[in-house]
Amino acid sequence: MNIIINIKKVLFLIILFNLTSCNKTNWQENFKEKSKDPFGTYIVFNEADALFNNNEVLYLKENIYDYLFNHVKDRRFGNYICIKHSADKLNDDGLDYLLDYIKEGNNAFLSLNHFNTYFKNKLGFTTENLDQNISTPAELKQLDGTLYLENNTFRNQSFVFDRNIRENYFKTYNKKTTIVLGTIAVNGIQKPNFLKIYYGNGVIFVHTNPIVFTNYNMLNGNENYAENLFSYLPDGDALWDPQIKSSKFSNKKEDKQDSIFTFFLKHPSLTWFLAVSFFGLILFLTFNAKRKQREIPIIKPLQNSTKEFVFTIANLYLKEGDHKNLIDKKIAYFLEKIREKFLISTNNLNTQFIEQLASKSNNELSSTKYLIHTIIALNKKTDCTQEDLLVLNKMIENFFKK
Repeated sequence: MNIIINIKKVLFLIILFNLTSCNKTNWQENFKEKSKDPFGTYIVFNEADALFNNNEVLYLKENIYDYLFNHVKDRRFGNYICIKHSADKLNDDGLDYLLDYIKEGNNAFLSLNHFNTYFKNKLGFTTENLDQNISTPAELKQLDGTLYLENNTFRNQSFVFDRNIRENYFKTYNKKTTIVLGTIAVNGIQKPNFLKIYYGNGVIFVHTNPIVFTNYNMLNGNENYAENLFSYLPDGDALWDPQIKSSKFSNKKEDKQDSIFTFFLKHPSLTWFLAVSFFGLILFLTFNAKRKQREIPIIKPLQNSTKEFVFTIANLYLKEGDHKNLIDKKIAYFLEKIREKFLISTNNLNTQFIEQLASKSNNELSSTKYLIHTIIALNKKTDCTQEDLLVLNKMIENFFKK
């Protein structure tokens, strides 16, 4: 197969690189598409075109929630691919929105060590990970395992992996909508680790051992296993999600990393450094202000013209870059329009308000939900960009076109 030939070429180059490099090998699992470490996914991503029969494979540079709303207008995108330890950036809003698209005939393939509770409840399955407390490279190295595929073509074939194979499998699932496509040997018993779940007119493939797609295993004689897994996906384009961006406007709470200031405040020495630096900055601004004074510009009186007055005020906001002020006025105008046109109270922008607004305006619930969540997110911001203003304006225009 072409994929095997290409992988062998990559293997030769990597071996050559290792012979000429003195850098210590990083055995941490990172699943990064641009990482050439043993447990990055550089090889499988760069061979994705061949794996998907030369269909287009798009590497997402924004959250799937935002990408689907902003770019997928015909409700069709093909196959969604996510290979990670856990899909942290795919929050509840993003999952609901993605499932809406899958229900209309698209497909998804997720290979994760950890599926969040909301995801499992939504698709009706539970998991069991007997090695969930093992995390260091030395401990993971001892975890070998044997995987199988249920297809008649591969039924008598086993795929043996020599390290980092967690005994992670699906404990329960809905047998009415689910087909077991693959298993893992756990204490001599084959447990399901690869499922095909029918969802509306689409299909979701879930897999519990993403380590099989890493560079180490793609170069260790088991590349056929990864290729066979992808062979279950229908022919079509693919959206490859590297999980590098959180949704810009999602209103759901996510686990976020501490800010840089929170990190400084956790350490007394860094806190003092921050305080002294701030005090020095105040002193500098105070003494510098006494020495310099900007020239006061001559402002000509405005003509008594309403049109020219409005034009001047608008230009002033744009010139000063006061996008937050313009956004606040845009939101106020939009909510006033809602109260006047649809006779709906805008005091509480909750789920009931969104459903009522979508119904009265003949807009889709998903797009109405996205608009209101965007408004809530922008209201919370203290500073907004020109891109925020343009996105909001476009969304409001699309809303009133219905």
